[in-house]
Amino acid sequence: MGVEPGAIQKPSEFQRAAAEFAGTFFLTLVAAGADIFDLSSRTPIGHTSRYLAPGLLVTAMIWSISGISGAHINPAITFAFVLRRCFPLPRAVVYWVAQFAGAITAAALLRAFFGSNVRLGATHPGDGFTPLAAMLWEALLTLILVFVILGTAQEAAVVGKNVALAVGLTVALCGLFSSPISGASMNPARSFGPQLISGWLSFWWVYFAGPLIGAGLASAIVYLVHGPARESERIAAHGKHQ
Repeated sequence: MGVEPGAIQKPSEFQRAAAEFAGTFFLTLVAAGADIFDLSSRTPIGHTSRYLAPGLLVTAMIWSISGISGAHINPAITFAFVLRRCFPLPRAVVYWVAQFAGAITAAALLRAFFGSNVRLGATHPGDGFTPLAAMLWEALLTLILVFVILGTAQEAAVVGKNVALAVGLTVALCGLFSSPISGASMNPARSFGPQLISGWLSFWWVYFAGPLIGAGLASAIVYLVHGPARESERIAAHGKHQ
């Protein structure tokens, strides 16, 4: 039987994974690329541009792919939806593989362009801050980000593309006010890709543990505030074509 005109086709698992790969690829390219440009160029782009750019990119990706995959583009966000019991673990594993693959591919492309300077795009604890302090700060920033994502998902009126501005602005503001502490990654894939490609893996655990702890805490707080996941949150996690 053919598809009726105007009918909505459910995305395949491959399409969902491809969307997460592409979204995380673009995010890592922009976020790590901005760090490299600012720290290696004779004409630095400046702190504001470095941390506003990823926020704008996240906004654009939510507008572009949220209907297909939910536009997680961050393993910590996928983890939070799993904890909220509105996203199945098997699909989460597929998302995690796609997200890390996208980030690693973006970092490899940056290395092809900038050589060893790709190391400048790898997040690390700031001067004067211990790895533990950076990890705890990443947890706090991720808590803020995930609380916003899960909180906006409680209302059907703001699920999907309408949430793009809130999430993008949160990504930007976390970087603008606190990047010197940890780089304000809030995203294990974005951090791990450049760390792996540059061979600078000393702090990989900071950017795994911090965001996952933050996502877990945010999920617990959202449960206390909003209760169990609603249908609108399930739609936000999967995309509108579940």
